Amino acid sequence: MATNPLSILFVASEVEGLIKSGGLADVAKALPQALHALGQDVRVTLPGYRKIKALQEAPIALETQLDHWPHTPYKVRQLAIGDVTVYAIECDHYFARDEMYSEYNQAYADNGERFSFFSAACLDMLPKISFQPDIIHANDWHTGFVPYLLKHRYAELPFFAHTKSIISIHNAVFKGVFSFDELPTLPEMQGRYAPDAAVSATHVTMLKAGVMTADKVNAVSPTYAEELKTELGSHGMAKEFRARAHDLVGILNGCDYSDWNPSSDDFLPEKYHAEMESMLAGKAACKHYLQQRVGLPEREVAVYGMVCRLTNQKGVHYLLPILERFLKLDAQLVIVGTGDPILATQLAEIAACHSDKFAFVEAYSNEFAHLVEAGADFFLMPSEFEPCGLNQIYSMAYGTLPIVRAVGGLKDSVVDYDIKPETATGFAFINPEPIELLSVMQRSLLFYLQQKDEMERVQLYAMQQRFCWKQAAEEYLALYRSALN
Repeated sequence: MATNPLSILFVASEVEGLIKSGGLADVAKALPQALHALGQDVRVTLPGYRKIKALQEAPIALETQLDHWPHTPYKVRQLAIGDVTVYAIECDHYFARDEMYSEYNQAYADNGERFSFFSAACLDMLPKISFQPDIIHANDWHTGFVPYLLKHRYAELPFFAHTKSIISIHNAVFKGVFSFDELPTLPEMQGRYAPDAAVSATHVTMLKAGVMTADKVNAVSPTYAEELKTELGSHGMAKEFRARAHDLVGILNGCDYSDWNPSSDDFLPEKYHAEMESMLAGKAACKHYLQQRVGLPEREVAVYGMVCRLTNQKGVHYLLPILERFLKLDAQLVIVGTGDPILATQLAEIAACHSDKFAFVEAYSNEFAHLVEAGADFFLMPSEFEPCGLNQIYSMAYGTLPIVRAVGGLKDSVVDYDIKPETATGFAFINPEPIELLSVMQRSLLFYLQQKDEMERVQLYAMQQRFCWKQAAEEYLALYRSALN
C-alpha cells in the first residue's frame, strides 16, 4: 500500500554545489535529491555564508528576527540544488566571513554562538514560512542544538506537535565543545543547567545535545554505528551512544555517480567505462597524463594514489614511517592534499629526495582528485577511523583498487582480495601499525606484477559495483517512519 510522502527539513552546515569543505556536503546534496526522487517533500537549510556565490542574487523568502531572546535579526534566502529547495539563513554578524569554520587553521572564536544561532533560526523560521516538517534531519555537531531545542523549547508548541528529529553522525571526533558563556544566543544555556548537553559544570558539547535529544540517531555506516558504542570509536562519548543503542542505526552512504563517473568525467584526458578494453585503454591514458602533470617519469609501473586531508585520522602517520622503505620498490606514489603543516613538510621532504617515484601536491584540487582516481592502480585509505568514506567508492568506480584499514564504512564497502578473491574489490589490513600498511602495499604490488590478468578482472569487477543513494534513501525513509511511530 502507498504511504503518504513525508515533509523533511534537512539541516547541514554545508551543501555540495553551494559550499563544501568535506564529505558532509556531498551527503547534504545527494541524500535530499534521492529522497525527492522517491516523492518526498524535502528541503535543505544551511547558513548563508558570504562565500556562497548565488546568495546575494537569491530571493528573500523571509526577513525577521528570532522570536526568542536575543531576538537576533536574520533573513532567509531561497536557493535550489537540482529540484530541491534550499533555505540559506543569512545573518552578516555570523556568516559574512571569508571562510565557514576557521581561518589560518584557527577556528572562529564564536563558533558556538554562530551555530547555536543557526540551530535556533532553523526552527524559528518554519512557522513563518509555513513549512511544517514531519522530520527534521540534523547533521553533526553544528546542528546538535536543533533536536535539543525541538525537545526543550518547542515541545509545547502545536505547530511542532508531530515533528520528530534525527541526527546523523558523520564524524564523532568533532563534538562542538563550548562553555555556557560561549552560547549567549540560547537562553536555555544561561541557567548553566543542561544535563542533556553538559559534559562538565562549565561546558557542553553540541553533539551530545543532539544525540541525547533526537528521536533517532544515525551513523553513516553500520560498522561505524557499532564503533560509536566503544570508547575508542566514539572519542569519549561511548556512554551516550550506548544509552541510545536501541535508537542508533547505521546506514552506508551512497555515491553521487553524476560527479564521479569515468565515462562522463571532463577532467580525464580519455573517458572510459566498465568494459575491459575501454577500462585498460582509458586507465593507461589517464596514468600517463597523471605522471606528466605531477612530473613523474612516464613508465609502465604500479601507481599508488592518495587524496585526503593531511591528518592522523586519514592514516598519514601510518604511511610516513614506512614511506622510504616502500619507495625502494618499483612503484610510484602521488599524494594530493592539505592540512597539518608538519605532515605536509615531512611529505614534501621525502618527495624532494625521491622525485622520480613520489610526487606530493600540496593543494585542495578537484581536478587532481579526479586524475588520481583514474590514473592510479591503487588508492590508499589507511584511516585511523572512517565513519563512511567516499574515496574508496569513487576508486572502485574508476577501476582503482582501494587499500584500506578495515574500519567503519571502509570495512562495510571494500572486500579484501586475500579473504574473498572472487568478490574482491581491494585490499584491507586491520592493525593500526605502519608495518601492517607496508605489508598490504607490498602484497598489492606483487598482485600487480605477478597476476596481471587477475588484477584486471578485479578492477573491472570493482567498476561494476554500485553504492546507490536510492537504496540509502529508502533506508533513511524507513528510519524516519520508525521515528514517527
